[in-house]
Amino acid sequence: MIRDRETLNILLDTISRFVRERLIPNEALVAETDQIPQELVNEMKELGLFGLSIPEEYGGMGLTMEEEVLATFAIGRTSPAFRSLFATNNGIGAQGIVIDGNDEQKNHYLPKIASGEIIGSFALTEPDSGSDAASVRTVAVRDGGSYVINGTKRYITNAPEAGIYTVMARTDPEKRGPDGISAFIVERGTPGLSLGQIDKKMGQKGAHTCDVIFDDCRIPASNLIGGREGVGFKTAMKVLDKGRINIAAVSVGVAERMLDDALRYACERKQFGKPIAEFQLIQAMLADSKAEIYAARSMVVDAARQRDLGRDVSTEAACAKLFASEMCGRVADRAVQIFGGAGYLAEYGIERFYRDVRLFRIFEGTSQIQQLVIARNLIRQHGA
Repeated sequence: MIRDRETLNILLDTISRFVRERLIPNEALVAETDQIPQELVNEMKELGLFGLSIPEEYGGMGLTMEEEVLATFAIGRTSPAFRSLFATNNGIGAQGIVIDGNDEQKNHYLPKIASGEIIGSFALTEPDSGSDAASVRTVAVRDGGSYVINGTKRYITNAPEAGIYTVMARTDPEKRGPDGISAFIVERGTPGLSLGQIDKKMGQKGAHTCDVIFDDCRIPASNLIGGREGVGFKTAMKVLDKGRINIAAVSVGVAERMLDDALRYACERKQFGKPIAEFQLIQAMLADSKAEIYAARSMVVDAARQRDLGRDVSTEAACAKLFASEMCGRVADRAVQIFGGAGYLAEYGIERFYRDVRLFRIFEGTSQIQQLVIARNLIRQHGA
């Protein structure tokens, strides 16, 4: 770890207090308005949350993966919409530049991302290319000192607020697989770039997604990430390995919050003359949730530590994302069950989390895709 424990504890305590005192009290407001108040966004910027994983030389905190997941555990104890804004920004929205960008790209964009001056967004998924990310149809054609991009990206988190988009596009039409894909930085306001309507979703109010449309969108050739064609898919996979550990971490944080709420309700709610927490079938749901959260937390920390050691964590990231996101869904279901009729009412908030966490099993690779990644890696290793 790059920081002494005392400094890290101060950071985690500061984040926890911000979550407790500022974010949790505004959860209902964000759910009702589908907007995060600007004053909270400004406070997030002041705390440095937009640059948690941006290297320090570019104005970020430069947290290690382990430090970042510990921070995410704390951040996860409130509505996922808050985390979505700044974590997507310094996570998948910026990591393509952090990991594979050249010095000029890093110096130009990363300080602005770290400060929250601009929001980053990761544009990989398309109408006909989601789980099969290698089948990207968006094309980028070299034209002198420029590239001209055409295509549509779908379900792009932070797209309505983004200042830059990391875009995966096919530069070699002769290669239909991943080798023909390159990664680009496209700035908001570039002629030929437009946005679709903001999507109406099951949950995650306050976290916005929409289509990003490229119609003869011309960008400088210098915006090719790393200055190399054909490595964009590899960049995307490296970004997603890190992102999957983060999704696993927020799954743990939200599950801990839901268990706390369910436990508090079970200790206060009385039936048959005593708190329902004294009934063994309620206790079983509480115990199962605690055990699964503990297992997921341990997996996430281990995967983060291995990544910090420079190891290939494709399998571990997929395992953590698969288990933690599925675990979070089970905890949400048990929490609603413990609340009973109250759990179905909006005023208690648990139904909102029930809807919010359903996304964790879908984005940045569905649970089924994680299973395929794990199995294929095992088979490959066996063959080797």
